Amino acid sequence: MTATAPREEQLWSRCAGCATLLYRKRLRRNLDVCPECGAHARLSAPDRLRQLVDPGSFRPLPDPPADVDPIGFVDVVPYPHRLTAARAGTGLGEAVVCGTATLGGHPAALAVMDFRFLGGSLGCAVGELITRAAERALDDRVPLILVTASGGARMQEGVLSLMQMATVSQAVAALREAGLLTVSVLTDPTYGGVAASFATNTDVVVAESGARMGFAGPRVIRQVTGRALPEGFQTADFLLRHGQVDMVVPRRALRARLVALLAAARGGRTPAPGPGDPAAPAARRPVPRQQPAGAGRDTAPADATDGDPWATVRLARHPGRPTTLDYLDSAFDGFVELHGDRLGGDCPAVVGGLARLDGRPVMVIGHQKGHTTAELVARNFGMASPAGHRKALRLMRLAARWGLPVVTLVDTPGADPGVGAEEQGQAAAIAESILALTVLPTPVVAVITGEGGSGGALALAVADRVLMLAHAVYSVISPEGCAAILWPDRSAAPQAARALRLTAPDLHRLGVVDEIVPEPPGAAHDDPQATAVAVRDAVRANLLPLLDVPPATLVRRRRQRFRRFGAARAAAGGVR
Repeated sequence: MTATAPREEQLWSRCAGCATLLYRKRLRRNLDVCPECGAHARLSAPDRLRQLVDPGSFRPLPDPPADVDPIGFVDVVPYPHRLTAARAGTGLGEAVVCGTATLGGHPAALAVMDFRFLGGSLGCAVGELITRAAERALDDRVPLILVTASGGARMQEGVLSLMQMATVSQAVAALREAGLLTVSVLTDPTYGGVAASFATNTDVVVAESGARMGFAGPRVIRQVTGRALPEGFQTADFLLRHGQVDMVVPRRALRARLVALLAAARGGRTPAPGPGDPAAPAARRPVPRQQPAGAGRDTAPADATDGDPWATVRLARHPGRPTTLDYLDSAFDGFVELHGDRLGGDCPAVVGGLARLDGRPVMVIGHQKGHTTAELVARNFGMASPAGHRKALRLMRLAARWGLPVVTLVDTPGADPGVGAEEQGQAAAIAESILALTVLPTPVVAVITGEGGSGGALALAVADRVLMLAHAVYSVISPEGCAAILWPDRSAAPQAARALRLTAPDLHRLGVVDEIVPEPPGAAHDDPQATAVAVRDAVRANLLPLLDVPPATLVRRRRQRFRRFGAARAAAGGVR
């Protein structure tokens, strides 16, 4: 059998939409859009740039980040081998190409993702490159254009890949504050952590015709719900009907539409003062890339040991573990629950309201599971809907207006993966919560009390201090989900749990967690009252030093905290 020629050398190509056999040169002249049915084929990052930017204007960012394998991940193939194969197959160094260019004469910084490279997954190097592109846009006072194509966060880099959602989001927030235009162009496909962060938290969200976008992928939704999906589910037109994008644009018109946006932004009001400008507010100045004071200090309790990660996963999921309402009853006083997102929903998987911690008023927000089957079902197993994330966001902003610190209690397998959640904008709701926390001008302390699952957990865990119970877990994906993708079957979940480095000691070593809160002998469910006392004492000890910090300094330090999860630090501090 003769080997198939590379795509560039093929004379003919079959359309994935209508199966028509097309002359390759004709297809290329039509920008890889089928002239028969209009199906938009996926583009590589170099091809996308050739179509969008002025000829000869693109300048790649200098100094690409170092290779990273931060957690020494191995499944059936070691992670470095996968990276080598991806580089050989694409000719790229990573899953994104970043630089500066002009479009119709208008300068911009660009980050263009390439799905061919490990599914366009968001890892430390990708997050670092996109963040640098945003920082370059801020330095040059130009707009930022993000072209997304991704399956989500890169599981081979564990929870550090999850941190990139916050790192890039806060870079977008800095551009917002400076009055600089940010545009994301959703292409097919855009899912998971990319959809739930920078793909949907820009000023303008454009979907290319034929693009699909969502927090959970169709296969996951079908598996979880057992339901058939609606016609056209998660497509660009679906997103437009449900108010999740500003416009749907065919590929041939995409460059012109971006040029029009850049021209409008350039012709508007003068942007806010740039970094280094004497008139620039302190909160808008560039954040030094240094580790914040106190971060990474050795606060692991003596009894926190490296046990079997799979056993820890089972403990974290134990139905007897204290819930947010249990902690509110025993570690806090005078809880007054506040309901609703003010947009039409009140998600039972998220509870929040006013409480007192040693007499001091605080806003407490957390995931609520339950102990019995009936409670778990009623609370959707702690999986928040978009209404839950928007309720949490409303309470965070209310706390900031009242000058109250925020305490979040994280215990969720992940965000709600249902059809209704996607229709209501799950990805955008998570993205907005992450973005808001990066700039919230009040102290935030997060406690991972049980399961910290993916973007649903991160939506409440972008904090000044992140604490974690000794038998809790925090991961970019569940061990079962990771095993189903990278191993022959889901029975490899125990191996996946070990590879993901999801336990408290692992995450403390990586600097994701500041302090491990000890649990009583056995685990939290064996002595809930003692666990509540430990949580109360740990939150108080971490919150008190933050209360006297000026708001601008809080925000700056929080940004420093998440900026340090870039590729260079991951390469230097990875677990081996």
